[in-house]
Amino acid sequence: MITLKTGDKAPDFEALDQQGNTIKLSDYNGKKLVLFFYPKASTPGCTAEACNLRDNYKNFLNKGFDILGVSADSAKRQQNFITKNELPFPLLADEDKVVINAFGVWGPKKFMGREYDGIHRATFIIDENGIIEEVITKVKTKEHTNQILG
Repeated sequence: MITLKTGDKAPDFEALDQQGNTIKLSDYNGKKLVLFFYPKASTPGCTAEACNLRDNYKNFLNKGFDILGVSADSAKRQQNFITKNELPFPLLADEDKVVINAFGVWGPKKFMGREYDGIHRATFIIDENGIIEEVITKVKTKEHTNQILG
């Protein structure tokens, strides 16, 4: 489960996005990064969250933030999610769960009385120097921008 907290150095990562481009944490040096983890592309909650960030994307850019989404979906599924919802930011296809495990968002979940392992919805706000400024674990999918930008 999530053990990273405010003030911790964000785990360095390298993973492929929806188009097969390698994305690393170091690509965001000098910028603030909203790194959001979501359970599954194109599901209602994940779509609401991604679209809320999309609708406010210019506000994020104006405040010096980049946005990067992560799930264990395939690159093809991530690309479909982007195309269908016109998302302006990249999504990592972390099928091996390297980034997911580094940030501690994989673990036991409950849904309709059933227990299983999966991705916990969480967002990490990372500053220009790679330090975690905030960890949001109680994500409100339709109001996520307000949680981040306050």
